Amino acid sequence: MGRTSTAVNFPGSSGAALAAQLDLPLERAPRAYALLAHCFTCSKDTKATAFIAGALADAGIATLRFDFTGLGGSDGEFANTDFSSNVSDLVAAARWLEQHHRAPALLVGHSLGGAAVLAAAAQIPSATAVATINAPSDPAHVLAQFAGREAEIEARGEAEVDLGGRHFRVKREFLEDITGQKLAGALTGLGRALLVMHTPRDTVVSIDHASALFLGAKHPKSFVSLDDADHLLTRREDARYAATVLAAWASRYLPVGPTETPSAEIMRDSVVVTETREGKLQQAIVAGPHRLLADEPIALGGLDSGPTPYDLLLAALGACTAMTVRMYADLKHLPLERVSVTLRHDKVHATDCAECETKEGRIDKIERIVALEGDLDDAAKAKLLEIANKCPVHRTLRSEVWVPTRLS
Repeated sequence: MGRTSTAVNFPGSSGAALAAQLDLPLERAPRAYALLAHCFTCSKDTKATAFIAGALADAGIATLRFDFTGLGGSDGEFANTDFSSNVSDLVAAARWLEQHHRAPALLVGHSLGGAAVLAAAAQIPSATAVATINAPSDPAHVLAQFAGREAEIEARGEAEVDLGGRHFRVKREFLEDITGQKLAGALTGLGRALLVMHTPRDTVVSIDHASALFLGAKHPKSFVSLDDADHLLTRREDARYAATVLAAWASRYLPVGPTETPSAEIMRDSVVVTETREGKLQQAIVAGPHRLLADEPIALGGLDSGPTPYDLLLAALGACTAMTVRMYADLKHLPLERVSVTLRHDKVHATDCAECETKEGRIDKIERIVALEGDLDDAAKAKLLEIANKCPVHRTLRSEVWVPTRLS
């Protein structure tokens, strides 16, 4: 399977531009859309969020993951945010999805992001399922990370605190907002399927919080233990496990099949190639509504999950050749039943090519063998072979090519 990931941005609750990634499944239209909230002071690019988005894409679910205001690639000041603004950012993200694609049916939150999606669910009526990962049952639990600086923040109005090795400015308003947040009402009135995933040995948010979330919610609800994973799911196997289980669980509460065409945001005259981060070299290719993978053989460090770049180059020339021959044969009413093209690429010494301008070093050689089926005489075959050399891709390869390259 696999996914393609497109960078997007949208205005958050404060008007600041929020950086996001829209992960779409390959080779099919999304059956549903999910909204994914990262952990406290983390970003959309953590291992957990990236693997979850990938697993959901494999299950046919598109995912919008974004950085909250003032974090990651998003604009705005973290000091001016609080739990309520995070909830509002989630609602803004859901609104953007609804306007540009489809309203989210699944809400997923990691750590404090889990508490945020529970609080936001009431304002996102399209959501039919909610999942939390190592989430606190009380948002104020996050104050434990402030290392006893609450008194200083209260007295001075703000203070700089160390959170996970990074320094953030926290204001008194943040403390006031988060201590006033209670999830009991959100849980009892959730009205959606709930999945609580938690690490029993979590040293940041204890398993007691998972129990409180599970007991506070009404059915349908499920609990999955993440065994010996750490709070942030930093081990690849733990993140993959959580992502795979989540995708399987969510599929039960989402539409059976796709109801729309792939993202119209990808222009038909453009090809977008994006790393999937599955393996070392795998690439997701989006060409209008079409999706495929490119990769390298295992011996070269890839997963052998798709054609190599040179395979795709040969395929382009072969397809263009066959199409050009077919169009000419039909135009001239020639009895061509089928055309097939076999191509091979190699590097050869320039001296081996008598008709090439280059006389030193090595050059690229593409051998093309055209097979023509049908009741064709020698003259017709010779003409079709001549036409094969006039295919547009052939002409592009033989002409001077200009490839201006810039940063997006």
